[in-house]
Parts: sequence; structure tokens; C-alpha cells
Amino acid sequence: MTVSKSLTVNGKKVSVRIDDPDMPLLYVLRDNLALHGPRFGCGLSQCGACTVHIDGAAVRSCVTPLSSITDKQKVVTLEGLGTPQKPHPVQRAFIEEQAVQCGYCINGMIMESAAFLAKNKKPTEEQIKEALGNNLCRCGTHSRIVKAVKRASSYV
Repeated sequence: MTVSKSLTVNGKKVSVRIDDPDMPLLYVLRDNLALHGPRFGCGLSQCGACTVHIDGAAVRSCVTPLSSITDKQKVVTLEGLGTPQKPHPVQRAFIEEQAVQCGYCINGMIMESAAFLAKNKKPTEEQIKEALGNNLCRCGTHSRIVKAVKRASSYV
């Protein structure tokens, strides 16, 4: 049975028609709304590639059922965080620190970092590492990612 679901994504009210109301938010964002910032990594909430914000909190969209999101909540993906002309401070810092290698994990790292810095404006290196501890990067760019978050903290 197809159902319609309304939600706010990146500041816009959208409506999607889906067969399964418990479909993961990640699939709706990617397949129904063509938003490819959140990525499929593990499907188990273990890698962080699918991280989005729901009402400002970092959430793993691969395990978040669409039915759990109300039309009052605000979903933000990487596409809604900043623009090419005016990148979010975290995006800017990641570019400046060249904190990207293969790029697969970076969208989730940026989203997790932005939510973290919204709550902790002047984090220590240890706090940054702890905040990003559940976001996996196989390329070994963690040291540059930590530097980027530290730099971004001076911008926010």
C-alpha cells in the first residue's frame, strides 16, 4: 500500500510516496529526493557515512525509519548545510585542511562535526576525536579531519 509522507528537508516542505513507511530515511533522501550527500556505508549505524541532522542532532539515516520523523521536524543533509558560494564553516575548514582523500566518509564527518560544534564551540583535540569516534575513515585522513574541525571551531 502506497502512502504519502510530508517532511521538511533542507528548508523545503516535501512530500514523498512510499510503499513502506518504515523505509530508512537514507533511501528516501537518495532515491526519492535525489539527495546524495548522505551515503550508504554499512546499513547498521556503524560507519557514519549516512549522517544527517534532524532538528540539529546528528542522526544515522540508514537506521532511522521514515515513520519516526514528524512533519514538524527539520531534516538537513549535506546539500542543505551550505552552498558552493557560501560553504558552512565546517565545509570551508575541510577544504582548507584538505581533509578529503577518497571522500566517501567525508559527508558524514562534516555533518557529525557541524552538529558537534553547534554544542561545543571550543573543543579540545580529544573531544573532537571522541565526537568523531564512531565515524569510520578507511583512508587514514583522521589527523587532517581533526585539524579541520579544530579550524572550523574558530569560525563558528
